[in-house]
Amino acid sequence: MLFRRVVARTFWAFSRWKLVSEPAPDRPTVLIGAPHTSNWDFVFMLAIAWRLDMRFRWLGKKSLFRGWRGPIMRAWGGIPVDRESPAAVVGEVLESIRAGDIFGLVVTPDGTRKGHTYWKSGFYRIAREAGLPLTLGYVDRTTMTTGLGPTIELTGDVSRDMDVIRAFYADKSGVKPEHRVEPRLREELAS
Repeated sequence: MLFRRVVARTFWAFSRWKLVSEPAPDRPTVLIGAPHTSNWDFVFMLAIAWRLDMRFRWLGKKSLFRGWRGPIMRAWGGIPVDRESPAAVVGEVLESIRAGDIFGLVVTPDGTRKGHTYWKSGFYRIAREAGLPLTLGYVDRTTMTTGLGPTIELTGDVSRDMDVIRAFYADKSGVKPEHRVEPRLREELAS
């Protein structure tokens, strides 16, 4: 859409941050937005996707969709997540993909901006069950850069896949480095 491209170009023209990115994937993907340390992450991921002309949807807490914000958030590709039933949203997204809806999906896997020890695993389950690759999007305050990193195929070996993800994010700090959560899933403990 022309509106999205104009907004994204304007944002990047006036931002102190630089868009440093690999090309957008040429097929649907699950796009991680990490480290998720600030509400600004949402703005950056929208600006990246709109600038690179990506068709995508994103997961956000359902409180973002209340009142007048709901129609705007949905128009921008939002899918509300009920934190009381996170497994339900994984099922709904997979159902939509299986029904033929083609889109990339932006997920902030640590889920909240601070206070967690592990990333939430919905991004991994959706990518594996839908057969989608994983694109590593990032925000790094130390270099004032943001963008897309590599797109990887998941193997199903959670620890091995997360080692690749950890290696990519090892030097990425987020907007608020003090809120950064190490990329680790609870499921790795079972491996």
